[in-house]
Amino acid sequence: MSNRELEELRDQVSEINLQLLKLINQRGRIAQEIGKVKETQGVNRYDPVRERAMLDELLQHHDGPFEPLTIQHIFKEIFKANLELQEDDHRKALLVSRKKKPEDTIVQIKGEQIGNGTPAFIFGPCAVESYEQVAEVARTVKAKGLKLLRGGAFKPRTSPYDFQGLGFDGLKILKRVADEFDLAVISEIVNPNDVEKALDYIDVIQIGARNMQNFELLKAAGQVDKPVLLKRGLSATLDEFVNAAEYIMAQGNGNIILCERGIRTYEKATRNTLDISAVPILKQETHLPVFVDVTHSTGRRDLLLPTAKAALAIGADGVMAEVHPDPAVALSDSAQQMDFNQFDAFMEEIEKTLHLQKV
Repeated sequence: MSNRELEELRDQVSEINLQLLKLINQRGRIAQEIGKVKETQGVNRYDPVRERAMLDELLQHHDGPFEPLTIQHIFKEIFKANLELQEDDHRKALLVSRKKKPEDTIVQIKGEQIGNGTPAFIFGPCAVESYEQVAEVARTVKAKGLKLLRGGAFKPRTSPYDFQGLGFDGLKILKRVADEFDLAVISEIVNPNDVEKALDYIDVIQIGARNMQNFELLKAAGQVDKPVLLKRGLSATLDEFVNAAEYIMAQGNGNIILCERGIRTYEKATRNTLDISAVPILKQETHLPVFVDVTHSTGRRDLLLPTAKAALAIGADGVMAEVHPDPAVALSDSAQQMDFNQFDAFMEEIEKTLHLQKV
């Protein structure tokens, strides 16, 4: 074969490449239109029966030289890419998406701004046990110039025999302490029917990891005018996490703080595995502020400081951790809560880190 013949064949291949490109893009645009129609009809985007029928039709018309399995693989990749185009359109439409709202959302909590570029902190006991216990923690938090206090009144626990919290009596303690020390309180609500009643006692509704896909609770929280701190589920993908936030925002409440709190993996060295990469991904994909709960992600006091530093370094808008007057006698999660001396050392190191970041 002469060089001229080789070049002519190559020219033919180049021309076919351009034709294929044009057809692939044309197919993609049609797939996007199909996706919009399916969305209005409430039909699933992925239709395995339809895909199988298309592959069978292609193989019936196939006459070589490629193996049938090769043709099937090529077209399955094309189908997959077209489905992803439809999903991209869906993500663009999400209210929580940065493509929908490019600027950062700043959540106001009793004068505290979350997501304005200055890291915020939420500290407090795992569970509300008594007025004296919460007041001690509040006094220590207030002395450090901090504003946000956490405390669990409703405690969904793995075992039904573990301490479940004081319920509304616990919320009343939080409210009393918040008023006395001029703090804002964050506490978890687990029942959709309790949301309205809880508004009188707390400043932020927390939806915990075990309730991230409690859709009725998400919708109830979305129907009230109160900030929501939404924790990622134990085994939730980021896509599922973002869509849980969308449930809240779709009801009209855009004051949402996302909280990465570790996910369940095979690793046993920590209580959960802190997915630190979730922070920049969520910051890029959504306009919502992102916190990291270093207590529940690690379950270890000795890891709270390094993971908090990592969270701030990677761009988190804030850190949540647990503090207790005497963790050894705590009614829940004693191994992961800091005492006051440890809290002092923790904040001293965090302040040094923040100062170095500014320099």
